[in-house]
Amino acid sequence: MWWDASLIEATVTRQFVCSHLIPQEIERLDQPLGFGDGLTDGTYWEWIEKAKRIFLILSDLGIPDQIFGIIDDSWDDDDLPIPLDQVGRLALTPSRDDRIAKKFYARQFHYLVHYIDKGKHVAYQDDDVVPVVVDKRPGLATNNAVDRVVLPNKPGETFSRRRFPLGTGPGMMSHQSFMKEIQSARTLESEHLASYYGSYIHHGSAYAIFTYTGDFNLKSLLSTTPGPLKALAKQERRRLVMNWIHCLTDTLCYIHKRGRSHGNIKPSTIFFCASNYVFYNSTSRLCGEASSMSASEKSVFDRESYDFAAPEQWYRPSSTSHRRATIGQQQRSSTSASASTSSDGATTFAISRGGADASAAAVAALQQHAPNPLLEPQAADVFSLGCVILELLSFQMKRTHRAFAAHRAARHKLAGRGGAVLDSSFHKNPGQVETWMAGLARDAAKKDKGGDRGDEDDVVFRGVAPMLHVVTRMLAASPHERPTAHEVEQAMYKILTETCRMAEPHCVHQWGELNQGLGLGIGMGNLRIRVQDDDDDDNDDDDNNYYNSHSNNFSIATGRKQSGSTSGSTSTGATTASRPGSRISIHSRSSPARPNWQATAAAAAAAVHGSNSQAYIMSPNSI
Repeated sequence: MWWDASLIEATVTRQFVCSHLIPQEIERLDQPLGFGDGLTDGTYWEWIEKAKRIFLILSDLGIPDQIFGIIDDSWDDDDLPIPLDQVGRLALTPSRDDRIAKKFYARQFHYLVHYIDKGKHVAYQDDDVVPVVVDKRPGLATNNAVDRVVLPNKPGETFSRRRFPLGTGPGMMSHQSFMKEIQSARTLESEHLASYYGSYIHHGSAYAIFTYTGDFNLKSLLSTTPGPLKALAKQERRRLVMNWIHCLTDTLCYIHKRGRSHGNIKPSTIFFCASNYVFYNSTSRLCGEASSMSASEKSVFDRESYDFAAPEQWYRPSSTSHRRATIGQQQRSSTSASASTSSDGATTFAISRGGADASAAAVAALQQHAPNPLLEPQAADVFSLGCVILELLSFQMKRTHRAFAAHRAARHKLAGRGGAVLDSSFHKNPGQVETWMAGLARDAAKKDKGGDRGDEDDVVFRGVAPMLHVVTRMLAASPHERPTAHEVEQAMYKILTETCRMAEPHCVHQWGELNQGLGLGIGMGNLRIRVQDDDDDDNDDDDNNYYNSHSNNFSIATGRKQSGSTSGSTSTGATTASRPGSRISIHSRSSPARPNWQATAAAAAAAVHGSNSQAYIMSPNSI
C-alpha cells in the first residue's frame, strides 16, 4: 500500500483514531490543548487532523497513545521527516529506546511518498521510499540494467526502467550528462514510440523510465508467431500487420518532422505487447541498446544492425591492420567506399555506389576520423524501415525470415565447406531482394481470389504489390533517391484506404501542421497511386484492375544514371520531394518548378523493365 495524501486523508478519520485509543483517551480528543495557557481554543482532535501521518506511524509502532504528548510539544506533519538524531525529542518511551527511534525514523518515509509524475525528474534521498514496483517474474528482465516496473500512481500501466550508475569512472554517467539526455528525450513523445515518462536519482544511481514494455519484438515474431497474434482470426491478423506498417511509417514521419532520426531501426528494436500494440524502441541514448550492453557484448559484431543498415552506414569491426588492408582493397575495387566515425570514436567504413568522388571523400574522412559527409540519418532510417516493411510483407505471405536471409546470401555461396559467414544484408544484395519481392507479388496475385467479389480477407493482398513498389524506392542505394518518411506514410495510407479498403488505418496524423509549426515549410499533400502504362501516361481510368496489368519485376535504384531524358514542368501547385530524384511526391509545397517527374519515372521504368512494361508510380494529380 502506498500512502499518498489522498489515502492518508481518507484513512485517518475520527472513527479510525478512536479504534486505536482506550475510552479515557477518546474522551480527551475533544478537550482543549494542554499548551498555550488558554490562548487557544483548539482541541486534540483538531490538532490530530494536522498530524495524521504521525498518528499512523505511532499506530504502526503500537504506541498510538503517545500522540497526546507529541501534540503537547507542538509536533505536526510539517515537521516530517525528523532526523534520526532528533527523534529522541519526541519522547516516545519513558526511557531512551534506540530501537523504537530507528523504527520511527524508517517508518515515517512510508507516509512521505513523492510520486514520479509524467515528465518530472525527482531526486530522492537515500532513506526515501521510491514508489516504483519492479516486476520480478522470471524471464522478464533482460539484464541487470533494465527492469519492467509499475508506478502506483499509474495503475494498469507498465513501464521500462533503465539504471545508470552516476560518476566519472568506467561504465558510469555523469549527472550533467544524464540531465542533458533527459532534456533531449523529453522532446519526442508518440503513441508508437517508447517515450520518456520520468526519471529519478536514488542511492547514487540515475533511473530513466520510458513508456511501454514490449512482450515481444519483430525479431522473435519473424521466427515464431507468439500466442496473442496467433489467437487472432486470420482476417484480423492480416489487417493488423498492414496497420502495423502504417503505424511505423507514421511514427517515423513524426520523428523526422521533429528534426530527429531514429538511427537504429531493425526487428529487435520494434516491439509489440500482448495486446498486439506495436511501437519503436526510444531514440534516446537512455533507452538505447548500448546503455544496457556489457563491454564484451559491445565488442561482438552486430549482424542484425549490419543487415538492416543503409549502404552508406554499414560497418564491420576489425583490427587496425585489417581495416587498412580493407581500405586499400576497396580503393582498387569498382565500388566506391565511404566511411563514418561512430560517437564512441571507433572508426567505421562502408561501401557506397556514389562514384569515385564519394570514395575519395570517404577514405579521407576515415583517415581524418571525421564524420561521413555522405550520411543522411533520416534517409538511412527510410532504408532500414523499408527492410523491416519487406520482412513484414514476407511474414504476411507466410515466407520465413530464415528463408529470406538465405535467399539474400545465396549468390555468395561457394563450393566446398567452411569459409566466412555469408553476407545476407539488404544493401549488398539488391538483386536477390528484387527477385524475392517479385515472388511475393506473385504469391499475392494468387491469393487475390476474392477481391473482385468483395471478400475483405482477400482484398488485403491487393496492397502487397503497391507496397513493394514503395519499398523499392526506400531501398535505393543513393540517399537522395529515397522518398521522405512523410511521402512513404502518405503512400501507405492511400494503399490501405483505397486498395486494401480499410476504412481508417490506426494512425492518422497531420504531421504537415507540425512541420509548419517548426518552421520547416513542408505542408501535407495527397498522393495518388495508380498503374502507369508507358504507352499512355494519362491512362488512369481503371484503378481497380491495376493488379492484373502490372509487371512482377522490381528494381532498386543504385545511384547510377538512368538512360532517357525528361521534359516538361510541374503544374501550378505541384511540388517536389525534399530529396531530388524521389519517385514519390506530395502536394502543397511551394518550390521552384522542375522537370516533369512523371516523365522521369516513366523513362527510368522503361530503361529497367523495357518499353512495354508497366510500373506503379505515385502521382501528384488531384483525385
